Amino acid sequence: MTSRRNFLQQSALGLAGSLSLPLVSGAAPAKKGNTPILTGVAGYTFAKFDLEKSIAMMKKVDIKYISIKDIHLPLNSSDEKIESVKKQFADAGINVYAVGVIYMKSKEAVDQAFAYAKKVGVPLVVGVPNPELLDYTESVVKSTGIKIAIHNHGPEDKLYPSPKNVWDLIKDRDEKMGICMDIGHAIRAGADPAEVVKLYKSRLYDLHIKDVSLAAKDGKAIEVGRGVIDFPALVKALQKIRYQGVCSLEFEKDMSDPLAGIAESAGYFKGVVKSLS
Repeated sequence: MTSRRNFLQQSALGLAGSLSLPLVSGAAPAKKGNTPILTGVAGYTFAKFDLEKSIAMMKKVDIKYISIKDIHLPLNSSDEKIESVKKQFADAGINVYAVGVIYMKSKEAVDQAFAYAKKVGVPLVVGVPNPELLDYTESVVKSTGIKIAIHNHGPEDKLYPSPKNVWDLIKDRDEKMGICMDIGHAIRAGADPAEVVKLYKSRLYDLHIKDVSLAAKDGKAIEVGRGVIDFPALVKALQKIRYQGVCSLEFEKDMSDPLAGIAESAGYFKGVVKSLS
């Protein structure tokens, strides 16, 4: 297996080379017929920063895709506010590809989440609707044509601890209802992220990328590549299924000073992708 040092060296080359690519790319050209794997960021990563500082950090680590959180664009934002925020991202060469994570505990909250996604102009809501709202959520998915990727939150979560809990509830529903696998929470709940990719490939619409210190409930957030997740196996699985979504880093260690950790995590993950492409 290629060493972690080699992955980091590969990522440095990848980051340097990617600066010459079009702004809509975000990934080096794939070889061997592989589908390009896009690296993004989950907006919660920047929970303690304003929009300008968040964009600045994304530019520094050369990440061009974001699932925007209501921290930076509230759900009740005016049309003018939405257009202003979208312009800030567009001017920085960043693509807002989804909204969320959004929690939905009522029909009104479901309606608000999908109306918000429509206004922002994205095809995907990353969300957590309460299970008793899934029938209603399905009806809104059908009427709007907007997908939902339900996020798992680990063994502490009473609703969706692992991707399987999501799958069991959506597998017989509209195909636009899918999964956002948080790989850190998944492995803490006893799931192997690479196997989840293969098992639920037809409904895997988004990924939250992180690493954890233990494959157990007590596992803590850590820089990607320093923990227990087998990223080469994950990337190989994504290539095998020709994954069409984004792999969004969600960095939850040192959230008051995350830039170094985000850079290391992005560099390692991109290095793994480059070495296997």
